[in-house]
Formats: sequence, C-alpha cells, structure tokens
Amino acid sequence: MQKTKKGWTMAGPLHRGASVGRIANLDSLDSQMKERSEKEDADKGRMSTDHISLSLCFLISSIFPNSSSKSSISENGFGADPCNTGVSRTRQSFILQFIKFSLVLIVFFALSGSVWWMISISTTSRGYTFRGYWWLQEQLISDLSEIGELSLNFASSAGELEFCSQDFENHVSCWNISENLASGYSDGSEYDHHCGHGSKPSCLVLPPKNYKIPLRWPTGRDLIWFANVKITAQEVLSSGSLTKRMMMLEDDQISFRSDSLMFDGVEDYSHQIAEMIGLRNESSFIQAGVRTVLDIGCGFGSFGAHLFSKQILTICIANYEASGSQVQLTLERGLPAMIGSFITKQLPYPSLSFDMLHCARCGIDWDQKDGIFLVEADRVLKPGGYFVWTSPLTRVQGLPSDKENKKKWNLVRSFAENLCWDILSLQDETVVWKKTSKRSCYAYRKSGSNPPICSKDQDVESPYYCPLQLCIGGTLSRRWFPIEDQTTWPSRAKLNLSLLQIYGVHPEYFAEDTVNWNSAVRNYWSLLSPVIFSDHPKRPGDEDPSPPFNMLRNVLDMNARFGGFNNALLESGKNVWVMNVVPTSGSNYLPLILDRGFIGALHDWCEAFPSYPRTYDMVHADGLLSLETGQQHRCTVLNIFTEIDRLLRPEGWVILRDTAALIESARGLTMRLRWEARVVEIETNSDERILICQKPFLRRQM
Repeated sequence: MQKTKKGWTMAGPLHRGASVGRIANLDSLDSQMKERSEKEDADKGRMSTDHISLSLCFLISSIFPNSSSKSSISENGFGADPCNTGVSRTRQSFILQFIKFSLVLIVFFALSGSVWWMISISTTSRGYTFRGYWWLQEQLISDLSEIGELSLNFASSAGELEFCSQDFENHVSCWNISENLASGYSDGSEYDHHCGHGSKPSCLVLPPKNYKIPLRWPTGRDLIWFANVKITAQEVLSSGSLTKRMMMLEDDQISFRSDSLMFDGVEDYSHQIAEMIGLRNESSFIQAGVRTVLDIGCGFGSFGAHLFSKQILTICIANYEASGSQVQLTLERGLPAMIGSFITKQLPYPSLSFDMLHCARCGIDWDQKDGIFLVEADRVLKPGGYFVWTSPLTRVQGLPSDKENKKKWNLVRSFAENLCWDILSLQDETVVWKKTSKRSCYAYRKSGSNPPICSKDQDVESPYYCPLQLCIGGTLSRRWFPIEDQTTWPSRAKLNLSLLQIYGVHPEYFAEDTVNWNSAVRNYWSLLSPVIFSDHPKRPGDEDPSPPFNMLRNVLDMNARFGGFNNALLESGKNVWVMNVVPTSGSNYLPLILDRGFIGALHDWCEAFPSYPRTYDMVHADGLLSLETGQQHRCTVLNIFTEIDRLLRPEGWVILRDTAALIESARGLTMRLRWEARVVEIETNSDERILICQKPFLRRQM
C-alpha cells in the first residue's frame, strides 16, 4: 500500500511483482509435498499442523515474495525459508492478524473510493455532458475563482420565491413617498430618490387581477387596457390639459385616439413650437439639430407620441405617483419614460445631454429657490438647445392687476438671461428660449451675476443623484459643441474620429463593436422565434416563422456600453426604443450614448430602477454578471434578478450574455423566479453563453 494525494491506493509495482513471486514458490512447495507423501502414517497430528502452516506460508509468499528478514540469511549467503515448519505459533498468529487487518483496509478504501466517485459524478454532471474527466477538472479549477459568491447566490435549492402582497403591484423602492415621509423627508424632498431606508422586496410582483398583455405598437400607442395601470375613472375623465389630451374610457380600454378634429391640439402645438424656433413645421426639428427631448411632467406622453413619428426621441420624467401616474401610463403606451425629480437632487444624466427641454404646465416653480431648478435644466441642455415652457404665468404681461404672477415671470425671465438664454418667441402661453452656443457669453455677463460658473470640482459631468448645484455646469466639458453643428440624425449615430477621441474610444474597437452587435441581434431574433410562437404550433417540416418587427417595444439594456445593441435594433428595422443604462460600477460611456442620439441613464443595480412594475418587453444584459460579481457586494445577484422580474411584463423576455460558468449558475437561479430558460452556445470555442428566458403570465389566486 502507498499513500497518494487523493487517498490510499494499491501500488502498481506491487501487483506486477506478486505474480512472479507466486510462480517461484509454487515449485518449492510441490517438492516438499512430494517427499512428505512418501512417509505413510507418520505422525498425523504433526502433518495436519504442518499442512496449515504450509498453506499459510503459501499465502504469505504470494503476497511478500521478497520479504526475507536480515535474521533469515544464512552464513553461506542463501536465505532461509521464512515459511519452514519450525516457525512459532506466535508468529503465525501475528501474520494471520496482519492479513485480516490488511483485508479490512482494502475493503474500506475500495468502498470509500466508490462513494467519492459517485459523488463527483453526480455533482459535476449538471447541465452539460463533459468530454473528458481531465477537461472537467481543468474547467472547475479555472471557474472556481470566478464563481465565488455566485455559487451561493444562485443556489436553487432554496426553492421558488414567494409572491408579494397586493400592495406591491405598483411599488417602486427608493421612490416610495409614504416611506420617505416616515423617514422625515418633507418640503418636496419626499418625491426625490432615497434608497437609504426601507427594504427591497425579495418576492415576485404579480400583475393586477384583470391584467392583459399590452397591444402591439402602434395600436398600443392609442389604446391601453384600463386594468393594466392604476388610475381611477375620475382621473381619466378629468385629463383634458394641452399635452395630456383628453383620454376616453371605452369599456375596459383607455383611448388616446387622435383621428378626430377635436383632439388635434398636440399636432397644432408642436407645429407652433417649430414656427417659434423659425422652422417650417415639426418635421424640420431634425434639420435644426433636435433629436432628443426631455419632457418634464409629460402628462401621458402625447407630445412625445406625436414627435416619434418625426424621428424625435422624447423621454418623459415625472414624480412618483401612487395613482394616475404619468410615467406608468406613458410606458404602457410604449413610449420612453422614467421617474425623475430634481427638487433636491440632480438628474442621473450627464451635463449637455438633450437637444430640447419641454415643460407644459409641468408643475415646476422655476422662480423658487433662487432659480436652482433652471440651473439644473441648463446643465442637461446642450449648447444651442431649446427650452420650451408653456404656462399661464407667461400671459401676465398684459394683466397689470396680477402683480404676484408678473413678479414671478420677471424673475424667471431675468434668471434665464443670466444663464445666457435668449428668448426666441413668446406666443399665447408658450415661450421658447435658446441656450447660448458660445462659452464666451458667460465671461461677458454683468459683474457679480448669478449663478456663477461651476469650479472644476463642482462640475461633475455624470452625477448620480448628487445635491443640486447653484452654479452653471458643463462649461468645462470637452463635449461642448452646438446642436446646429452636429451631424443630423440618423448619421449622428455613427460617431466620427474626432468624437471618439473625446470619449477615449479607439475607432477600430468601435467599428468592431458595431459589427458584432448587428450579428448578435440577428441571432437573438431567430432564437426568440421558436418560443414566441409556441401558442401557434408549426406543421411538421415547416420552418419557424419569423418574429414580427413589432414583437417588442420597450427594451431595457442593463449594461449598454456604447449603445451598440440599441443601434443594431434600429438598423435591423425593429420598431423599438431602448433605455440604455450605464451601471455606476462600470465605465461611464453614457455621454457617448446620448451624443449618438439615444436615451439612457446612470443606475446602481443594487437599487430599484426608477420605473413601475411591468413596463418592459425585454431586458438585455451583456457582461453584467461579470461586472457586478467583480465588485464589493452590497446586494446579491438574486436581488438583481428579482428587480428584473419586477420590471418585466408577463410573457416578456430576458437575454443574458456572459461567461459559461456564470450563465450556468444563473440558469439555476431562474428556477426560483419561475422563468422558462435555456442556454445557447455562441461559438464552438467560445467561453461565452447566452441565457434566453421568458417570464410566465402568472395570476393571483383570489
């Protein structure tokens, strides 16, 4: 026996030598037996004893053919037979006990080895059939350091997650007003982002009782199911403002139709804004450099819905609302929106992000707090961009009796002038300002003008819910270029060499990223095809039908990098919009994404995303697991997955792309969320895998 690193095993040379030794001792034994057979009737008791001894010696000699001790060597140099009949009974007894002990050890280690082998096979055969044992060992060793804590987070043995109570149907952690008030926030700050209190639910949010799958775009833009959103009939009937447009309650649907002459107000309104800028109509916004619009207090998204047909991308931001939410209804219509408030904190956008800001009776008191809200609006507005404000406050010039409102208007007008904004036009209740395109404007302001220019330490290009700054930001940015000098859409999405240098991106790397994502999107679409039509089985021999171009509408990219996934979807003709999220734990390319004419935001995925439950048709994440597991963990991967489930609509899709080890672990986690999941290989020699998941349509048992 010899000891190895894995346990006790029989030594190879011992087996080979035993067979030779056994043959040599058999010849000697046969000659002795022949001599004794000639002595008839000689001391039968002794013969019996000798026979036992010889049998024992045969076994010993077979196992230890060369086991002569030093004491057994004779003076002539030949070894004395260790098994002669003169050996004492004490020694025979000792040898017999030794053999018994050896046999026990052999049986013990044989059984132990079998059990270890069975355990190793059972634990390594999950998910894949490996080609060879040695390949398995090498793969396990290389993946142990990467899996780490994930192996604990992804363990599916804990069982399926429970369902949340009905109170969570429209719950958004970090934006819960009642929790914020209970924590002492007031004076409007209760509407801001606060994640330091309360608990993120570790349960699955179920849809409302009568929830229905949203209608596909563009039908779903004008018709939504009443039960899908939290709104009262009274709130529907009282929504007749300019950009909310009148909603009509038709049986179990809410209608936003615009085919009647009664409801063409938004089209006339947007046409008026274009003329105030000096354009022929709203179709000319693209030629004027306008592609992205931040709509503050958007109503129910009708302004953005109209501009979308003109290739203008509008994102709505509004406060969290427990009922009749502007953000929830806008997203339900298939339009970009997110919860946002800058009462005390900056928005999660870089400086110089949008071509136009729009506020139509949005509820912001721009004259309050020394104009700090206007300063934040100026920070996210691009040089040469437009600020459009519609409010009854702008009509007080002809009403000398309304001194209070006239004072407010004069404060806003004076402050906008200090920001280097020029009034282009004032008609009815609408005023349009244009932000300066020249940095030198700030140097020519009157001495002591407020607000001052931000210092280098204050001018953070991409803040994440930092306190509002009462200073002009973005003036030190290398991205200061007027919108009229930008390449117009859609060429704007293809960044030139000089812009890539500003972002620190090599042109070849950017081009390769574009090619890879174009190929990936084609593959993604084909992978969804066999499952999305599972309710319409194909006939034997038929090819899988191609998914329709409008199969998806609201898409969330959790780790957008350069926005390549967004770009590939648009180039392939998919009628979608993408919320490009840049994690705070990774490299920040959000300025690049916004300058390409896309929309997005910074976000920490250990917090709740500022959106209501059931608002996205697809959630995509490339490399997010590798990114998040490499950070100091403040949350588990299970927390991230439950957040994905909250944001995803029933029958919505999840596409995760990452290393094979992380994807296989994530596959086990999907069982706890009740997702249908399958793993797809990307290339034969690639270490990456794709995890395709679909969220089931589960209803609450009443």
